[in-house]
Amino acid sequence: MTDEQTIVFIIDDDISVRESLTSLMRSVGHAAESFESTHDFLMSERPEGPACIVLDVRLPGQSGLEFQRETAGLGIHLPIIFISGHGDIPMSVSAMKAGAIEFLTKPFRDQDLLDAVHRGIELDRKCKRDQARLDGLQQRYQGLTPREQEVMALVVNGQLNKQIAAELHLSEVTVKAHRAQVMHKMKAKSLPDLVRFADRLDLVIPKH
Repeated sequence: MTDEQTIVFIIDDDISVRESLTSLMRSVGHAAESFESTHDFLMSERPEGPACIVLDVRLPGQSGLEFQRETAGLGIHLPIIFISGHGDIPMSVSAMKAGAIEFLTKPFRDQDLLDAVHRGIELDRKCKRDQARLDGLQQRYQGLTPREQEVMALVVNGQLNKQIAAELHLSEVTVKAHRAQVMHKMKAKSLPDLVRFADRLDLVIPKH
C-alpha cells in the first residue's frame, strides 16, 4: 500500500452493513477495513495514508459518540462520518458539534456517503500535509545551534542586529553571520517567512 492509498475504516456491529460498505468503498478505489466494535478498531494496525472513519452511532459497549469524544486523547485525529438507523436530532447535533463530517440516517443514498467520505479523506489529506510541513519545520529548528535559536528568537521579536549584539554580548558581524545561518537553515526567504515559521512552531519568544 502506497502512502497515498486512501482508506476507509468502517465500524458497525452489523456484518451485512460492514460487507456492503466495504464493497462500496472498494468499488470507487478506496481501501477499506471493517470492524465490529471500536475496541477491535483500536486493537488493529492501521495503514498510513489519507483516511476517514465511517462509524455507527449505536454500538454494543462503547457507543460511537463516546468513541468520538475519546479519539483526540487516544491520538486518533481521523475525520468521522456517522451512520445510524435510529438517528435523532439531538444525537446528530452532538456529533456535528464534536466535529463529525456528516451524520447519515439509514437507509441513505450511497452517493451521499461517498460524498461525505470524499470530504473526510480530503480533510485528512490536508491535515497530514500540514503536519508533514510542521514536522519539517521542527526538524529544521532543531538543526539550529543553541546560539542560532537565541538569535532567531530575538530576530522574530523585531530586534535589530545592533540590539541583538548588545543583548547577547556579540559583535554585529557575528550576529549577521548567525542570522544568515538561521535564514539558510530554516529555508526562510524573508523576515516575514521566519516570523511565520516561529508562529507555526509556537515558539515562546522572549519580550525585551
